[in-house]
Amino acid sequence: MSTTSARLTRSLCALALLASLGGCALWSAEKAKPLDLGPNVALLQVQKAWTAKIEPVARLPLAVLVRGNTVTFAGADGSLQALNAESGAALWQVKIGQPLTAGIGGDERRQAVVTQSNEVVLLEQGREVWRKRLPAASYTPPLVAGGRVFVLSADRALTAFDADSGQQLWVQQRTGESLVLRQAGVLTAVGNTLVAGLSGRLVGLNPDNGAVLWEAPLASPRGTNDVERLVDLVGTTSRDGAQLCARAFQASVGCVDTASARLLWAQPARGAEGVGGDAQSVVGAESNGTVIAWRRADGSRLWSTDRLQHRKLTAPLLLGRSVVVGDDYGLVHLLSKEDGSPLNRLTTDDSGIAAAPVVAADTLVIVTRRGGVYGFRPD
Repeated sequence: MSTTSARLTRSLCALALLASLGGCALWSAEKAKPLDLGPNVALLQVQKAWTAKIEPVARLPLAVLVRGNTVTFAGADGSLQALNAESGAALWQVKIGQPLTAGIGGDERRQAVVTQSNEVVLLEQGREVWRKRLPAASYTPPLVAGGRVFVLSADRALTAFDADSGQQLWVQQRTGESLVLRQAGVLTAVGNTLVAGLSGRLVGLNPDNGAVLWEAPLASPRGTNDVERLVDLVGTTSRDGAQLCARAFQASVGCVDTASARLLWAQPARGAEGVGGDAQSVVGAESNGTVIAWRRADGSRLWSTDRLQHRKLTAPLLLGRSVVVGDDYGLVHLLSKEDGSPLNRLTTDDSGIAAAPVVAADTLVIVTRRGGVYGFRPD
């Protein structure tokens, strides 16, 4: 076995453990009993507008794709389904034919996923256009933008394909780390710059040729072994103009000015999921379920609440005056953006919320691991 293959094998074996436990720091949280929530007092009236069913998501690193009034989901078995967010009606459905490791990314008309066979598959409104082999697994939904498909793989390679033909355009390889997380990383566009999370850094690249334009560190490796030194950025991110805020796994939350490539601030934070935010604040959940809000301008803490401790929370969504976060018990919590106090609590099934909440067509859309999709609207 080659050195590269051996390194990747060690990575993937260790990552299976990291993915199932959410990191060594989460072992105690797995066994801890959640706090009693008490009776729900609905200060913000929200009603269930519709429900739908997709294939079970299981432990797929799911990102719900929102484009206009359409929301698209990927099941762990390779099923893709698009729904109308206004009504919950199915628009199209297709099966890739293989289980997935990453899904789903796309633009207004194209969707991309990655299979367990390490193939990136591009579809147009549910019709397969092409598929291409990758050198390693990928757990981050592909980014489809500017007529290209960008894939971040587990060997820390960033690859660009032509969206029309599938031709490989360039590869940017980052080496040196033997472990990566088996969950979605950071891959997005800010203006004309491609931005990826590589190790503990946000890296800006030229999307035409893959040239690195700038790097901004959010966290640095520490410790004496590969697991302790693991530093990865995890999605979701929060963007306001040129400012992009992200989480470094179990290390910190910080914001970068992508126009000047300057780290604006970084605060210690022990979380495993991404962040949400708006123009005023950035919000994230710690691994123990404590929800923290930071001032976007300078990173000072606005508030924190431990009411949701040990519930394995999703990345938050800031919606109106609420912070919306799902938990592993199938509950969706609406917290006040001002102080974290509870505004309402919504129920789904008991299989756990599978992805960060999203909003489309003035509808809050929630997907569970069992494949339940719920649309909620203000009353």
